[in-house]
Amino acid sequence: MKWKLTGRYLVSILAIVAIVVILNVVILVTLLVNDRTGIDDVESNSGETFTRTFNQYMSLEDGAPVVNEDGITALEEFGAFIQILDASGDVVSDVGAPVDAPDSYSPIELIQIYKYKDDDLVLYFVGEFETYSYLIGVPDAKEDRALFMLDPEAIFAYVSRATVILLIVDLAVAALIGLAFSSILTRPVYRLTERIAQLKARDFSTVEPKRPGMYRPVFANLNDVSQTLTTYESEREQLERRRKEWMSNVSHDLKTPLASIQGYAELLEDTGVDETERRQYAEVIERQALYMKELLDDFNLTMRLQHGDFPLNRETTRLEPFVRELVIDVLNDPRFATRDITFSSTDATSRDVDRHFMKRALLNFIYNALLHNDESVTVHVTVLGGTIIVQDDGNGIDAADLPYIFERYYRGTNTTDALGSGLGMAISRDIVKAHGGTVTVTSDLGVGTTIQIDLP
Repeated sequence: MKWKLTGRYLVSILAIVAIVVILNVVILVTLLVNDRTGIDDVESNSGETFTRTFNQYMSLEDGAPVVNEDGITALEEFGAFIQILDASGDVVSDVGAPVDAPDSYSPIELIQIYKYKDDDLVLYFVGEFETYSYLIGVPDAKEDRALFMLDPEAIFAYVSRATVILLIVDLAVAALIGLAFSSILTRPVYRLTERIAQLKARDFSTVEPKRPGMYRPVFANLNDVSQTLTTYESEREQLERRRKEWMSNVSHDLKTPLASIQGYAELLEDTGVDETERRQYAEVIERQALYMKELLDDFNLTMRLQHGDFPLNRETTRLEPFVRELVIDVLNDPRFATRDITFSSTDATSRDVDRHFMKRALLNFIYNALLHNDESVTVHVTVLGGTIIVQDDGNGIDAADLPYIFERYYRGTNTTDALGSGLGMAISRDIVKAHGGTVTVTSDLGVGTTIQIDLP
């Protein structure tokens, strides 16, 4: 992966350099071709243009060439003179020519003065009119003439060689620079892919990379993700362990009443059972069936609470008489008729609550205080405004169990009630939360436990 990323980066750089070089060469050649200087490309005020168009001022009179007045004026304005030559090179006429100007020119002399200036630094231009030729001389001309000898094949070979050398050098330089930069850029990317693969493999350990460069925030975020996933994984494992424990407990709790129901049902089939025993067996079957129904109802309720499918039928309720009646109901239960349960109230108010479910929650808290302690425990229930406190002086809750008492599928280590489902505290807490309230638990081993319910 590392070399794959580096290779792609290098190829992209080399491709860009190659395209730039090719475009530069094409533009250079195009400019050279279009910007060549020839007789057709000189400016309109140049000596060549003036000479080529000067024959418009010339005419033949009696077979001899003559320059008209406009031509003479044009020569004066241009600062030039003219000599008209016949086919033999002899000067047949002139306008403004120097006194020491030659009277005739040989072909060699014409070529020489056209290519180079004469001794007086006069620049000459050659034109044709009818069967005559003419020289236009420009003393102290601002223009100059340079002679170039061009071999197209040599030029093409030179340009080709220069292009190849330029391309090779540029590509080599680009490859070296690209290799250096790609190593800097792709090495952290390679480490990033390794970190992601590590997370995918559920390895959530954090790593401090060497020279992360511009990717330092990305590595920091990945480490944060690793820590978060570690926490989630630990919570998931704990929840899964508790769920399995709860399923095991529920399965065990269901097996016990089912075994009783099956056993007593078989006894009822015995024709030798009298009516009294038959009623006793039927009562046991009914009681076990009711317990199983309550167990399944708890499971259904906790699922509804967990998924927010929990509509409340609220009604305004005075908390003092409502809680007092709950305490009286508990004392009227034969199981707790002799237990020490007290009640007090100060500044009680009214709250909008679902009476059925709030009763269920408060009874769970009171029953827990009675069932998880010996019979000498004292339970005191207090109403203070919108706060309800259930306090006992029993065994207390182990510090290791305290953070989990409201977790679903959880049973504390001091639970002795064989018929518990492990859902009571979670259901009670969720009912209070559905009312917008909070539940706070404090406990010390050997001292007791205090549960405080605050209703808005």
